[in-house]
Amino acid sequence: MGNRRRVAERRKTKPAVIGAMIAVVVGGAGVGVYALYGSGAAADDRTQNTSSAADHKPKVKTGPLSAAEVTSTATAFLTSWQQGKVTTAAAATSDATAATALLTGWTKDAHLTGTTLTPGTPTGAKVPFSVKATVSYKGLSKPLAYGSSLTVVRNTTTGKPQVDWTAALVHPDLQDGDTLVTGESGTPPIKAVDRDGGEITTAKYPSLGPVLDGLRDKYGKKAGGKAGVELRVIRAKDSKSSDKTLVELSKGTPGTVKTTLSPTFQAAAERQVTTQARSSVVVLRPSTGEILAVANAGHGFNTAFQGSLAPGSTMKVVTSSLLIEKGLASPDKAHPCPKYFTYGGWKFQNDDKFEIKGGTFKASFARSCNTAFISQAGKLDNDSLTKQAQQVFGLSMDNWAIGVPSFDGSVPVQSAAQKAASLIGQGGVRMNPLNMASVSATVESGTFKQPYLVSPSVDNRTLATASRTMSSSTLAQLRELMSYTAAYGTAAEAMSGVTGNVGAKTGSAEVDGQKKPNGWFTAYRGDLAAAGVAQAGGHGGDTAGPIVAALLKLGG
Repeated sequence: MGNRRRVAERRKTKPAVIGAMIAVVVGGAGVGVYALYGSGAAADDRTQNTSSAADHKPKVKTGPLSAAEVTSTATAFLTSWQQGKVTTAAAATSDATAATALLTGWTKDAHLTGTTLTPGTPTGAKVPFSVKATVSYKGLSKPLAYGSSLTVVRNTTTGKPQVDWTAALVHPDLQDGDTLVTGESGTPPIKAVDRDGGEITTAKYPSLGPVLDGLRDKYGKKAGGKAGVELRVIRAKDSKSSDKTLVELSKGTPGTVKTTLSPTFQAAAERQVTTQARSSVVVLRPSTGEILAVANAGHGFNTAFQGSLAPGSTMKVVTSSLLIEKGLASPDKAHPCPKYFTYGGWKFQNDDKFEIKGGTFKASFARSCNTAFISQAGKLDNDSLTKQAQQVFGLSMDNWAIGVPSFDGSVPVQSAAQKAASLIGQGGVRMNPLNMASVSATVESGTFKQPYLVSPSVDNRTLATASRTMSSSTLAQLRELMSYTAAYGTAAEAMSGVTGNVGAKTGSAEVDGQKKPNGWFTAYRGDLAAAGVAQAGGHGGDTAGPIVAALLKLGG
């Protein structure tokens, strides 16, 4: 991996303050608020003015928030929200306009009544709280209960503490710009089934919540169902996420949507991602593009389909096909792998600064030598990798239609050091397990076939295509590289016991703020291809590799 290029994922830092405990007690229409502190009395947060009247205006307060500031600010906001005092509650936040819109919709659009907000014990500037309310619509009602949290920050202009506004504090499933609406759903429910006709539920497959939401969004009106009455999260127009049902007041009549998922592979994928925190995996059938399984260790966001992460050295599969086509590399030809290589003002190095003296390109690929690829950057045009990804592997054209929301990768045209970094899957390159499983599928079958979860015959949609295929010579050499890596290279340990026609590539990608890189692994076995990522897990062969290999073994 290129140590000079890292993916920007910066974390917010929050001031550490002394914890306190607050409670909101509701009795009738009134609200009693109590603040409890270790000293038995609240600290006085008022600015003490001992200066004469002739002195300058008081300075804006800076520095960490006190426990009393956190407590009083959170209490004021939650109390106002609970009492329906929207203007007051919104004024206590960092974005009064957005807060006003969403809190007004709480009662007006979501039809939520009897709201009770109960704060918990603060941790620094973060205050957890529980929410209880009743969803009422045209004689129908059901309870709503969940937990959330807010964070108090200091206004940099006034110095006053305020609630850091985000839609997620109102409900964890909300994103900024979303709304809460109760009514007759415009989209009928669906009954999703696997390739064998078995019903797909989140109880059976916890990872598939976002997938089921996406299927309903796209096929609810086409599948012949009838809408019910629901409280739903309605996504912002520019959101790539699907609407989500929170409470069902009356059941609609679902229409049936058949998917390509295999119950065997899906169940195994669900089990495998529990072995590695923040992992995701996808399994495909190369001959058709059918998606057999998709699973994520976290169930809120579908990283496997919609993630946008630097793929690290798994991108070397695409880069190698480019170098072979241009006559810049061949498996058994000598190829440089020095400890360092400078390009575009950046000094790149290999993992642990290793080098291969007098080695071949196959040896460099199998051991994942970064400098072997960086050294060829000067012989490539700025758009060479972009064209290869688009024309041969069907990536980075924003035109995949798999049946639910997905991201088909990004390989932008870049120059200088960024171009060099892209060759090893960093720079501006972004992928997810679906994309990298498709890369292995293209190598196995020889032709790009756009992955899909729902057959295009269901809605007559057009699948994406690639404009050309690799020559038989290039394809044979690429397969040789991946096969050798699976047997003798960085993928060998994970692929041990995976027999037959196999190939693999490991990868790791550095991310700012992480102690360990994201680990990647992509591989194929016969008419199966799979890829996975373990975020902040470390090297791909040790983290994502065992997950992918375990699933490929099912094809035996």
